[in-house]
Amino acid sequence: QVQLVESGGGLVQAGDSLRLSCAASGGTRNSYDMGWFRQAPGKEREFVAAITWSGGRTYQADSVTGRFFISRDNAKNTVYLQMNDLKLEDTAVYYCGADPPGALSGGPSYFHSWGQGTQVTVSS
Repeated sequence: QVQLVESGGGLVQAGDSLRLSCAASGGTRNSYDMGWFRQAPGKEREFVAAITWSGGRTYQADSVTGRFFISRDNAKNTVYLQMNDLKLEDTAVYYCGADPPGALSGGPSYFHSWGQGTQVTVSS
């Protein structure tokens, strides 16, 4: 099973930017469809953004469109989430997920492999 390690979270002020990284290792495939979900206290885990294994297609939640951008570097087996103009409501634990190529063909859904999460806290 692929192992996922997130990094880049932290405490920032509203309007600031952060870039999260998710490094993939192990597993039986060279690449995966990957993405980000987030979970705020007392709320369910929700979709944020996803990217196909080739990087040819991306998906974003309406709440982050125009502010968050997902990308990947397959040479480094790493997916990034660039978060701009952060808002208080973006505060959450951000989880990286992965599935074999083709998992996103029907649109974003819960992944089967997850990282441990990284905390993003936005203050006013």
